[in-house]
Amino acid sequence: MEEWNLNVLKHEYKKLQEKYGLPVFEKLNEDFSIEKLAKNETEFLLKEIRRIIAEKYSNYFAFMEAILNPVNMQMFIFSIVKSLKAEEKSKLTEIYKLLSRNELELIETDVKSSEENEAEYIRKSYELWKEIKKDLLEIIEEIKKNWDNKSPVNNKHYFG
Repeated sequence: MEEWNLNVLKHEYKKLQEKYGLPVFEKLNEDFSIEKLAKNETEFLLKEIRRIIAEKYSNYFAFMEAILNPVNMQMFIFSIVKSLKAEEKSKLTEIYKLLSRNELELIETDVKSSEENEAEYIRKSYELWKEIKKDLLEIIEEIKKNWDNKSPVNNKHYFG
C-alpha cells in the first residue's frame, strides 16, 4: 500500500463522498481541519472525521454553556456575559439547543457506529455548521463591539 498522506486521504475520502453524498473535501477541511488525518493512516476514515468534527463542536458547546450559565467561570466569561444583549443571548440559546441535539446524535453515532451512521453524522454536522456559523460570527462581532462598553469591574480582589 502506498504511504498515507494528504493525497491518499483525499482519494479515500472521495470514494466515501461519492458513496454517501458527503460534502466536498475542501469545504469540510476548511471548516473542520480534517487534513490532519493525513498524518495517521486509518481503516475508519469516517469515524476519525466524525471525531474531529465532534471535538470542534464540543469546544463550542462548552463555551456557550459557560456563557449561558456562568457559574464559577473565569472572569473572561463574565466579561462576555456583560457585553451580550438579549438578542445575542437568545441566538446563543438557540445555537446551544442545536448543539445539544448534535451532541445526542454524536453519542448515538458512537454507540451505533457504522460507516453509514458516521457518514450521516458528518453530513448533518456540516449542514449544522453552515446554519450556525453566520450567527456565531454576528455574536462574536457584537461582543467585540460592546467589549469596552460593559460595566466597570470592581477593583477589589479577594483571594481566599
